[in-house]
This record gives sequence, structure tokens and C-alpha cells, in this order.
Amino acid sequence: KQCINAEYGGKRVDGQGAGRSPPVEDLSVKLSVKRGIEAKSYNDLAKAEKLKPMELELKKLEDLAEAIVSDFAYMKSREKLMRDTNESTNSRVLWFSIFSMAVLLGLALWQVFYLKRFFKAKKLIE
Repeated sequence: KQCINAEYGGKRVDGQGAGRSPPVEDLSVKLSVKRGIEAKSYNDLAKAEKLKPMELELKKLEDLAEAIVSDFAYMKSREKLMRDTNESTNSRVLWFSIFSMAVLLGLALWQVFYLKRFFKAKKLIE
């Protein structure tokens, strides 16, 4: 059993297996990933700061409240980014559809005048 606690994200290298025989084929790995408030070791914190059980619970609740506030701030920033992207996309679609309609109307008018001129040249209409 091995535990790796990391304060920051990034690549981790495990030194096991260096200079050893090849790994066994029937290997079972259980990976439990905890992040944020779940990964914090409150038992070590209680020992280091000599906290009473009630103070420890209050510290857990304080950290949980901070995590919730930061998650809501993150969600708010993501919502703003998504809303801006949505509005920008809607604006581009609107202008593209207006441009498409103008091109289609222009082509329709050109076709009418071209066919009218063609049939006059062939003397099918006056």
C-alpha cells in the first residue's frame, strides 16, 4: 500500500521497480483519487496544532465552506465564459444567415435578368 499526497498537480514518478525483476502479469491496482477538501489530512493537522475534537470539526467545516465558495466562484466564471461564447456564436450565425440571404437574393435577381436577356436574344419573348 502506498500513499502519495501532493499539494499541486503535475506528473508523478514512482521509483519502484528500478533494478528489480519484471512485473507480475496478474497485477491488480486500486486507485483512489481524492482532491480538494477530501485529500486534506485532518488527523495530522490536529496533532500539529493540538486541536480539540470540536475545534477540528470546526476547522473541517470552515475548509468545506471555503471549498464551496471557491467552487461557486469557479462555476460563476465558467458560466460567464460560456454565456459570452454563446452570445458571440449567436451573433456570428445571425450575420452569416443575413449574408447568405443577400447572396441568394442577388443570385436570384441575376438569374431572372440573365434568363430574360437570353430569351430575348433567342426571340422567345419580347
